[in-house]
Amino acid sequence: MDLLKKWSENYIEAGCDEVGRGCLSGPVVAAAVILDEKFEQNLVNDSKKLNFKTRMDLDLYIKENVKCFAIAELPPAFIDEHNILNASIHAMHRALDQLIIRPELILVDGNKFHPYNFIPHQCIIKGDSKLLSIAAASILAKNYRDKLMIELHEEHPEYGWNTNFGYATKKHQEALIKHGITKYHRLSFRLKYD
Repeated sequence: MDLLKKWSENYIEAGCDEVGRGCLSGPVVAAAVILDEKFEQNLVNDSKKLNFKTRMDLDLYIKENVKCFAIAELPPAFIDEHNILNASIHAMHRALDQLIIRPELILVDGNKFHPYNFIPHQCIIKGDSKLLSIAAASILAKNYRDKLMIELHEEHPEYGWNTNFGYATKKHQEALIKHGITKYHRLSFRLKYD
């Protein structure tokens, strides 16, 4: 089923999504996307439904065929201080700050958002599988974060971040017990280490 290109008829819409909420390590990353009217769906869909190669192949297509996009990240220290929900929303705000076009309506994946610059917003449950702009944002955010975690893996290969991307896999949790934490771990999360 094709995803919707527009939620409304008359507004400039920015789709927003974030990735990395449930991870034990690494930043939370958000993206905001304003589609071009000529944007074709191609294979764009919820990033969780796409394999790594397809997502990476779509990265350039999205960046070259939307009106504008922006990506923002917030580190573990910010997450620990403000909690993951607030950090996720703030990351979306940071991405919106960088857009070169001011949206008139913000479309957010999920059910929670804080008002942003007096611009109306609409929270949409599973928005990344319903709206193209949110799906495109989910792909850009996930690709950015995955690439970053692969880079951080070079620094700390023992945690397997090149394959688990910071999520709580068995290998990651066993490495925490064996090696302890790094500066990239979220101390406010339940990290099992001695």
